[in-house]
Amino acid sequence: MADRILVLKEGRLVECGTHQELLALRGEYFTLWNLQASRYAEAGKTR
Repeated sequence: MADRILVLKEGRLVECGTHQELLALRGEYFTLWNLQASRYAEAGKTR
């Protein structure tokens, strides 16, 4: 639970906002969040 999330890429701040704001941007955070979520989904299928 965070008030603000800062997204860094190659040492630079590229995005800043809440979880919902960053998902709506469909940028770096969106890509990373979906990658992580897909790993949880895959792990759940193998059990």
